[in-house]
Amino acid sequence: MINGLDPATLLPVIVFLPLVAGLISFLISHSINQGRINVAFACLQFLVVSLTTILFFNEQSYQSDRYEIGAWGAPLGIDLVVDGFSILMIALTGLLTLILTIYSAAYFSGDHKSQRFWPLWWLMIAGLNGLFVSGDAFNIYVCLEIIGLSAAALVALQSTKAALEASLRYLLVGLLGSLFYLMAIVILYRSYGTLDLAQIAASAGNSLPDKVAMILISLGLMLKIALFPMHFWLPPAHANAPTPVSAILSALVVKASLYVLIEFWFDVLGDATTFEASQLLGVLGGTAIIYGSWQAFRATQLKVLIAYSTVAQLGYIFLLFPLSKDLSGISTFSGSASQAAVYFIVAHACAKSAMFLSAGNLILSQGSGDIAQLKGIATRQPLNLLVFAIAGVSLIGLPPSAGFIAKWLLLTTAIESGQWWWTFVIITGGLLAAIYLFKILGLAFTSDQGSAEINSLPPAHVPKVLTITALMLALITLALGFNAEFILNISNPSVSAVTL
Repeated sequence: MINGLDPATLLPVIVFLPLVAGLISFLISHSINQGRINVAFACLQFLVVSLTTILFFNEQSYQSDRYEIGAWGAPLGIDLVVDGFSILMIALTGLLTLILTIYSAAYFSGDHKSQRFWPLWWLMIAGLNGLFVSGDAFNIYVCLEIIGLSAAALVALQSTKAALEASLRYLLVGLLGSLFYLMAIVILYRSYGTLDLAQIAASAGNSLPDKVAMILISLGLMLKIALFPMHFWLPPAHANAPTPVSAILSALVVKASLYVLIEFWFDVLGDATTFEASQLLGVLGGTAIIYGSWQAFRATQLKVLIAYSTVAQLGYIFLLFPLSKDLSGISTFSGSASQAAVYFIVAHACAKSAMFLSAGNLILSQGSGDIAQLKGIATRQPLNLLVFAIAGVSLIGLPPSAGFIAKWLLLTTAIESGQWWWTFVIITGGLLAAIYLFKILGLAFTSDQGSAEINSLPPAHVPKVLTITALMLALITLALGFNAEFILNISNPSVSAVTL
């Protein structure tokens, strides 16, 4: 607390500011300054998020501080909750929203799609922020719906047949996942008479209703996360969406459901989980790594390759579940496993959003998303190819990137926990990532008769701001590799929750 200012008092601002931005962007949809106004809102949100983060970590003692909105306490009231993990996700959302909003302002400049894009964009950001600070199971459901509906609408912005089909599939899968989650919270409310997560965690145990609720929550959220074999909706949705939408879907939207799953698995219903269930999630994650990498290698479209790479990279995070549970069945979101998972979430968000932006710029320059058409593009788009390479280094797990630290933590955790078999999956996934990413880089530096003819044509203009924003994300990914201590400290589970 600084000069009597509590970080918790800023949480409503973080949630409602994007809603205000969305309303104003709808009212000024025909203004020529629409892009600038939305960038200003993104800057304001980033400042509020930064101040909240600074205030939170400036406190000497992270004591629980609950504020009852409208003077109604749980179980009837609504509480906003923030801890180390959630404040990290809020800060990550604020940073990526700022950079991607700047990119989007240039990307949609002069495009009539911007009239629909900005209100949906801010609605999705509000849903993300609301989810990360929700202390109530039903409010989480509402935020999941807001995120899913707005994301599906954003995928459909391209208005092509493929985009509309991908959007409809995304919408239906999201609704099915939400239905599973809703059935689970009905069971929890019937059992405990409250939807407050803290109160449920204090009363929950290893009963049959708790186990059924945990199964339903896991199935519903794994559908939204697109964990193998429930990944079928993700590649077409991410590949057919506008470039900034593809970036935020991969960086943040799938992570929102993952955040909720981690919260229920390790905190709210932790006693209802088993060692066998954690191993199953690990097997699905390991399979996702291998299968997603193989499909990325076989892809003929650049954005499809990156989308399948997301399927593979999400598999690494699911190794958190078996690595956080010992043979006796005790599971806690603590230690090096949680640090590896949290760091991986941040590293992947920055690297994958940078890769999607650079890929979008390459496609804009080339006029095609065909991988075969990328031959010789290094001479025409060197900076965007550099961004793609830096992001690729992180996804592979090479030093000095953030991805290297995340995978190193996973490897050491697997060895220390005695579950050495996961090391083979992690190493194999890194090698496969190198194969499909170096395939792109190899083509980019290759010149033949066909590419010579392409090079004779003037390349399409790519605005500098599109390249600069992509480069900023790539440099952030590298910077995270040089200074990991801050994020590792944030993931320390000993930090108590601060609630509003």
